[in-house]
Amino acid sequence: MNPESKRPLDFSPSGIWFRRNRKNMYSIAALLHLVEGAGLANRPKEGIMLYSFASAQAEEVYREVAGSKVEAVFVAGGPHPSARPEEVLRYFDYVVIGEGEETLPELIGAIKEGGDPERVRGIAYKRDGTVRITPGRDHVDLDKYPPFRPPIFSPIEISRGCPWGCAYCQTPCLFGRKMRHRSIPTILKYARCYSDLRFTSPNSLAYGSNGVHPRIDKVELLLKSLSELEKPIYFGTFPSEVRPDFVSEEALDLVIKYCKNRYLSIGGQSGSNEVLRRIGRGHDVDVVRRACDMCLDRGIVPNLDLIVGLPMETPEDQKMTLDLARDVVGKGGLIRAHYFMPLPDTPLEDAQPVPVVDEVAREMGKLALRGKATGKWEPEGQR
Repeated sequence: MNPESKRPLDFSPSGIWFRRNRKNMYSIAALLHLVEGAGLANRPKEGIMLYSFASAQAEEVYREVAGSKVEAVFVAGGPHPSARPEEVLRYFDYVVIGEGEETLPELIGAIKEGGDPERVRGIAYKRDGTVRITPGRDHVDLDKYPPFRPPIFSPIEISRGCPWGCAYCQTPCLFGRKMRHRSIPTILKYARCYSDLRFTSPNSLAYGSNGVHPRIDKVELLLKSLSELEKPIYFGTFPSEVRPDFVSEEALDLVIKYCKNRYLSIGGQSGSNEVLRRIGRGHDVDVVRRACDMCLDRGIVPNLDLIVGLPMETPEDQKMTLDLARDVVGKGGLIRAHYFMPLPDTPLEDAQPVPVVDEVAREMGKLALRGKATGKWEPEGQR
């Protein structure tokens, strides 16, 4: 359908489809129940086709949409479309920019009724060959929108937004630099749907806080309330993580007291203080080491996130990150490695990753063979 047309399509209750894949099910869980009559599709279908994707999936999605023969209005949302609406509109009719809870149902209503998309805040579309971006919206109140609705489930999102603005990260661009939290009564309501409890947050130990200064009292109140449901609690574990500067003896005591997990996902990112400074992490390497040591002293295994290939890294910086990895593993911890990928709408969006030196790649491979490291620490085809 031409996005400039005011002619509504002949929609049936099954004429709105979320394009499902294993990487976007959290988005679908949050949005499916807000779109009346929407279903799931494994390929493009007639009607309205809704896609949510990150930069890594963009080219595959573009090929699918460009090659589709169905009569459909194609709508995109998620991290990559929000950051690159002009690019996405080469293939899609509309882009939802940022959070979709309020914008997507309103946009679908305008499409179905032949309304003027200019009145829908927070979208991009084309008119007379020109990309138009409507004024943005305020960030949503999480308590007004369920994190999921059965039968589609996801971990419970307890917080959104991050104040730190790390140079490689899209979270502040998408969700803002002010942390927002679901209230404990709302979290408890959805926790009752599960046999065990898992969560998403940019920093689980920042629950109830501004994301800069911990509010451990708020974390304790949340965990104590959840424990009354008598279900296993997994907190600060994948798909969430914690910042190392939020790891404290008091915080770890709460994990031990209330939670089932005996490991913690910690965002360390680099073993070089200069790299940490330049990416804006707001902590140094000693803080990372101290967080891991505190975990190990209490029988909690740190699973440390590290990034290699950052554009400002020197070979010496990479070797410092390897030294940190070896030290953590040697004491009983684990490593989850990532090769730097520049993401749109971040300070490093135009930067190129640097090659990983042979020693670092080789030694990370040895850690992986020992079952001590997972992830990707060099680009495809480097070896």
